[in-house]
Amino acid sequence: MQTIKAAVCRKFGAPLVIEEVQLAAPGMGEVEVTLDAVAICHSDISYAEGAWGGHLPAVYGHEAAGMISAVGEGVQGFAEGDSVVVTLIRSCGTCPSCAGGKPTICETPHDTANGPLKTADGQPLDQAMACGAFAEKVVVDQRQIVKIPADMAKDAAALVSCGVITGVGAVVNAAQLRAGQDVVVIGAGGVGLNAIQGARIAGARRIVAVDMSPEKLGIAKEFGATHGVLATEEKPWKAAYKALGGRGADAVLITVGAIPAYDQAPRYLARGGRAVLIGMPHSGAKAAYEPVVLAAVGQGLIGSKMGDVVIQRDIPWMVDLYQQGRLKLDELISGRWTLEQINEAIADTKTGSAKRNVIVFG
Repeated sequence: MQTIKAAVCRKFGAPLVIEEVQLAAPGMGEVEVTLDAVAICHSDISYAEGAWGGHLPAVYGHEAAGMISAVGEGVQGFAEGDSVVVTLIRSCGTCPSCAGGKPTICETPHDTANGPLKTADGQPLDQAMACGAFAEKVVVDQRQIVKIPADMAKDAAALVSCGVITGVGAVVNAAQLRAGQDVVVIGAGGVGLNAIQGARIAGARRIVAVDMSPEKLGIAKEFGATHGVLATEEKPWKAAYKALGGRGADAVLITVGAIPAYDQAPRYLARGGRAVLIGMPHSGAKAAYEPVVLAAVGQGLIGSKMGDVVIQRDIPWMVDLYQQGRLKLDELISGRWTLEQINEAIADTKTGSAKRNVIVFG
């Protein structure tokens, strides 16, 4: 065991506490990564607020990048000194979902409450989302990491671990968007902007961003949106129809966890279109649909977790796009903060004005 600093959640809804915790050495098939950067995702905030339950105390954080500092037995293809991104996608590789190319919905349970983290006095400390990356170091399974170029900025690389793969992946993997199709993206936050640029990369004809904020609609156009619609309009789907030439969208991507967005999403769809459910409402929240309408015009609802990605396939592709100047990462960073400033960074994220706030170490 070694001692590291981490931001610990001891009570849902309370500020995180910076304290020393214990981290075990990597075991079979595991690696230790010394982190350079970890971004703050709305999922971390929702967990810390108790929206989805879970064990406490816990260390959240799951969108990270750093350098391998130790390697456990049985690790293949990685070595100390490798630059990597760290994801929450912990997959067994052998269950029906993994074998079918869907590692994001791996069916093998993982006990985060008995992972590599302990409190300073040796009590259980939950490694939330199989990462626990609001800390100086993490110990994760080798299937959760992907190598990146050594010279790639780690704050930009960290974003690929969740927000980017979730947004871009939802377009290319879940929606299976074809070039020339029309898209509506509800929510122009971190994931929404990545869905927008994913649609641009995939060759969408028209990309309509829908958001409550005029400022964010302006930013959406920088990432590839061709039109913007204020969600505060009485019937925003009508404005979207006008932008789409009088027809609904082939794909609607809901990137926020707001129930009104889910309720309205089918109204934006064209006949035969599909709505991709990405944003995560609180447990128990329910949306209302008229199944007869969806059935009558051949529309569909598709859930997408982490963009349905295979990280070993999709992350290197996205890194290449970034290096070619075709995928925006640096532009997604709203602010850089220290670990000691994490509660301020979370508060700033909750205002809704930030694209992505990043905690940087060292």
